[in-house]
Amino acid sequence: MKIFYGKVASIAIPLLISAIPFYGQVALVKEGKPMSRIVVASDSKNDRSAAVLLNDFVGRISGCTLPVIQDAKAKPRKNDIVIGDRSVVKQADEVQKASLLKEDGFLLSSKDGILKIIGGGDKGSIYGVVTLLEKYFGVDYWGENEYSLTKTKTLTLPVISTFENPTFRYRQTGCYAARKDSIYKLWYRMDEPEEVFAAGLWVHTFDKLLPSDVYGKTHPEYYSYFNGKRHPGKASQWCLTNPDVFEIVAKKVDSIFKANPDKHIISISQNDGNYTNCTCDNCKAIDDREGALSGSLIWFLNKLAARFPDKEFSTLAYLYTMNPPAHIKPLPNVNIMLCDIDCEREVSLTENRSGQQFVKAMKGWAAITNNIFVWDYGINFDGYLSPFPNFHILQDNIQLFRDHHATMHHSQIAGSKGGDFAELRAYLVAKLMWNADANVDSLMHHFLNGYYGAAGPYIYQYVKVMEGALLGSGKRLWIYDSPVSHKAGMLKPELMRRYNALFDGAEKAVANDEQLLKRVRRTRLPLQFSELEIARTESVKDLDKITEQLSLFESRVKELDVPTLNERNNSPVEYCQLYRQRYMPRSEKSLAEGAKVIYATEPTGRYKQISDVALTDGLFGGSTFVESWVGWEGKDASFTVDLGAVKEFHSVEADFLHQLGQWILLPTQVTYSYSNDGVNFTTWEVHNLPEDRSVEVKFKGVKSTSATPIKARYIKVDVVATKECPSWHYGVGHPSWFFVDEISVY
Repeated sequence: MKIFYGKVASIAIPLLISAIPFYGQVALVKEGKPMSRIVVASDSKNDRSAAVLLNDFVGRISGCTLPVIQDAKAKPRKNDIVIGDRSVVKQADEVQKASLLKEDGFLLSSKDGILKIIGGGDKGSIYGVVTLLEKYFGVDYWGENEYSLTKTKTLTLPVISTFENPTFRYRQTGCYAARKDSIYKLWYRMDEPEEVFAAGLWVHTFDKLLPSDVYGKTHPEYYSYFNGKRHPGKASQWCLTNPDVFEIVAKKVDSIFKANPDKHIISISQNDGNYTNCTCDNCKAIDDREGALSGSLIWFLNKLAARFPDKEFSTLAYLYTMNPPAHIKPLPNVNIMLCDIDCEREVSLTENRSGQQFVKAMKGWAAITNNIFVWDYGINFDGYLSPFPNFHILQDNIQLFRDHHATMHHSQIAGSKGGDFAELRAYLVAKLMWNADANVDSLMHHFLNGYYGAAGPYIYQYVKVMEGALLGSGKRLWIYDSPVSHKAGMLKPELMRRYNALFDGAEKAVANDEQLLKRVRRTRLPLQFSELEIARTESVKDLDKITEQLSLFESRVKELDVPTLNERNNSPVEYCQLYRQRYMPRSEKSLAEGAKVIYATEPTGRYKQISDVALTDGLFGGSTFVESWVGWEGKDASFTVDLGAVKEFHSVEADFLHQLGQWILLPTQVTYSYSNDGVNFTTWEVHNLPEDRSVEVKFKGVKSTSATPIKARYIKVDVVATKECPSWHYGVGHPSWFFVDEISVY
């Protein structure tokens, strides 16, 4: 009888029961009755957890559980399962295997009719149980409370003699399912920072260790000096050569380790932000000598590592510290967390310019340390529900990390339910972090056919067609992407029709299975989101079709409980409401549509290219800054809209983008003026905007209205920008942006 659990899976692997000599078999359950005992032969919490997990699934499969004995002196007998006692490993080859076990590794052996599950340390015995359940009992775990198995009244194991060690000693994905499902987290062999790092201090810890709200006003010299002054603040970096900073931090670290005696690693790492490092004479001298801005950081970390030689210190090689120093070498207990945040994702890291810069840095670090933690990004922060076809590069990159001394790995993916292939991506990455040489295509087929049932082949074809379309388009794929960037490439109309036909087939294939159909529909959401995003950028719209698509998308995200569109926690339901207000045509046409814009202050960089039409084309920008928006960096701006003739109007409104993650801040002041001759202007209204520190992506309309009609040809917009990121922002001391899109006049 086939049983589906959680949100129902499809195909389970049959039990591997071979016709082998009886002495090699282990009978756990026979005709619904226990034939075995679970003997926990240690005091290890993880060994006890392994026993609980095994017995839980034995019960789910067979309907009965096994007696559990917690006794290191218990003498195992035929058919018993022994967890944690290496002394029961007798045969020479297995003794050798056990001696090779590393942290989280395990040995499974049943040669003498007793099943032995021996861990190499930490959670090794738990992961041995997971492998046993997957490989020999046919259990698959797909997502949050989503698993499948085949029920049977008899459980018998063949001869087993195997051991495994993970490719990386620390593995993390951040998948949403691990936050709510403790079994999922164990099954996917994931670590969490709070389990490993003392006091949960893990990346961007400077302000936690040396709080700016405590020291900033009284000791600004503790913080970075650049652009002619010190910059104390929550996002500030340290003056790493200040001796008082070192002593305060060392004292804090000592107290943290004493309060967390079970932990041996802590993160001492720069705050988020780029080029906010200290350039005082002493710090600059070290960095200049080392030829890299990481020089002073490693100098500081080495001092800490020398003071606490029995502890491990992790620090970021991130943005401005990505490149290694030329002379100084990290001590063995300094862990380098190397991040490839600036790299593009359409091809492997060795194949594009941005990736090659990272690879050069990684090779440099690998030449001076064997203790590297790679943080890789397989996610679109601005669009969880945007297609992100990067499956073809996962193994290449993970093998690259392994081959260059990475022993710890965080693959940042699948952060939210409903995100593009969140479950599949987490599954593949988890398998590769355990075994970097696994067969990815086989794993993909197994997951797709198991998780989607008869819809699996359609979805596999969808993945492969989009992968080929991305590569053929020559477009980059990056972590702040938009479907709009690909509307002439992998998301062009003829391909969108192909994708939709495949999903129509997938839905039809599982139409009679409610849970499988939900999975398919959840996986289709990024395609439907892309249709909406692309449609809002088109001048000619099929309004009936868009209305239908929007209603369907809204109903699906509600039904499937999709929490957010992006890293900034923008709600997909609110997106649908905003879409109707913002992107659907209004009953009255703006008098500024198609009008000429005269810039007294030219937009920055590439934004000049679209500035002639973007502000008056009738199309409003989306939540990413990569299309439609016109931006200025570090300066105020002034521009005039020429209506072409004197016209009568009652209101003017400029639309601004708020996106702190990209250093895009709202202006502090917007002033509207009007004129008939374009020379002499009358001030209409001055708007002073309050500071907004919220992380959500927002659109801010700044509007002036007049009860009596105004007659004018020209409308001038003067914008006073923040110009510099404030102390609380992680771009502290550096130029900020402001972006404006449509100017509407009614």
